[in-house]
Amino acid sequence: DISAESFETAVIERSHEVPVIVDFWAPWCGPCHRLAPVLEQEVERRGGAFELVKVNVDDSPELASRYAVSGIPSVKAFLDGAVVDQFVGALPPATVSGFLDTIQNRVAA
Repeated sequence: DISAESFETAVIERSHEVPVIVDFWAPWCGPCHRLAPVLEQEVERRGGAFELVKVNVDDSPELASRYAVSGIPSVKAFLDGAVVDQFVGALPPATVSGFLDTIQNRVAA
């Protein structure tokens, strides 16, 4: 998990080098626990093409507010310092894979 203090470096600055996937979650959120291993597996499968970070919305409500997180899990893809795509909910592996493919295609374009 990253905090508001490390967000600028871990997400904004890092997203100028590689797409950063931010998983906004909370410990009490069942769908968050279902999505996390799917995200981890799909990012790992791509061998360093992405950076995955997690933000606990209970610990960092200011980040959740700044990025208009109204439901969790909420996943946002950052590229060159900005959100370029996002989804809300515990999606199936094939859908998560397609989401990451879309981001990867943006980088390649």
